[in-house]
Amino acid sequence: MRRLFGAKPKTQTPTDCIARLRSTEELLQKKIAHLEKKIEQETETAKRLASTNKKGALQALTRKKRYEKQIQQLDGTLSTLEFQREALENASMNREVVSSMNTASEAMKTANKGVGVDDINKLMDDIQEQREIAEELTNAISAPSSGSSELDDDELMAELQQLEQQDKVPQAAEPSLQLPEPVRDPLPADGAKKKKKQKDDEDLEKLQAWLA
Repeated sequence: MRRLFGAKPKTQTPTDCIARLRSTEELLQKKIAHLEKKIEQETETAKRLASTNKKGALQALTRKKRYEKQIQQLDGTLSTLEFQREALENASMNREVVSSMNTASEAMKTANKGVGVDDINKLMDDIQEQREIAEELTNAISAPSSGSSELDDDELMAELQQLEQQDKVPQAAEPSLQLPEPVRDPLPADGAKKKKKQKDDEDLEKLQAWLA
């Protein structure tokens, strides 16, 4: 049966349809541009033959009107194709959006699978309990024992009182270590005079002996 009637046509995707519509639009635009050139040519022909060949000028205007009608029809067809292509593009975009949303929803279901509100609440309670236990342990480790604290306080207080008593006792006068300076008696002036006179006498005797 397939060989007799041919294979079933392949279903085109929205992307294929959009591409085909664009190609048809380009073809119609080229046809319209070609007809516009022919209209310009027929207009020039009618102007050129208006004074010499009225029949030829009228025929040129008739062809011009026919081309203008074709352009009008092609414009309508082109507008229909553009509208259809835009609608197909919007539908394709909406389909992609819905597909993305479905994928995200399935991913969220997978991520949240096996996790309930009760489980989360229990987990948060456990975390809070462990925090409180850790804080209690830290306080117990860092706090000094009561016996050592009292002993240290007593020792510090006794030392402080001792320092206060030392400040109140006046300091004894230290004995003077300065020794009296030795008395230096001057040499007797009479002795020096006697030695000088004796020396002068000796010098005088030597001078007299030398003159004799």
